[in-house]
Amino acid sequence: MIDGGKALRKAIVECFGALALIQRCQEHKRRNVIEHLPPELHASVGRAMRDAWNGANSELAKKQLQRLAASLNAKHPGAAASLREGLEETLTVQALGITGALYRTLRTTNPIENLNGSIAHFTRNVKRWKDGQMTLRWIAGALSDAKGRFRKLRGHRDMKTLLAALKAKSASVAEAERKAA
Repeated sequence: MIDGGKALRKAIVECFGALALIQRCQEHKRRNVIEHLPPELHASVGRAMRDAWNGANSELAKKQLQRLAASLNAKHPGAAASLREGLEETLTVQALGITGALYRTLRTTNPIENLNGSIAHFTRNVKRWKDGQMTLRWIAGALSDAKGRFRKLRGHRDMKTLLAALKAKSASVAEAERKAA
């Protein structure tokens, strides 16, 4: 799960190669598209995007989002381009067949952002960072402080489904590489 940072995406692809599966944060994507639109379109376009992402079929969702981009293109080309950019990566978890609470958890970067916010809150009064070791100690302290507020992952009971989908994807990538060689 990433928010669309190109450097982070590049690092993931460099590290994992063809096995890299990137889920773009749907909430960040929705906000990015909406900021290109006049206020009177915010609700309807946001609802159309959420409706596509809430469906069970990633191919249908892709078609719905492409139709939405096409309908926006004439009057709001910036919004259409923003929607098209990384569109398939907003459907990664959906394409794996993950549904329910686990899907709702993995489709945004909210869990990561909550942790980052906890670290920022914990370290907010430090004015002079001496060195990297001090930074690591403070982050470790922040994580230790935050651990008591962690909850179990919503949808954790569906992790077996996610693991099976990831294994199947890995096998199909390996098969494609074998055929190409």
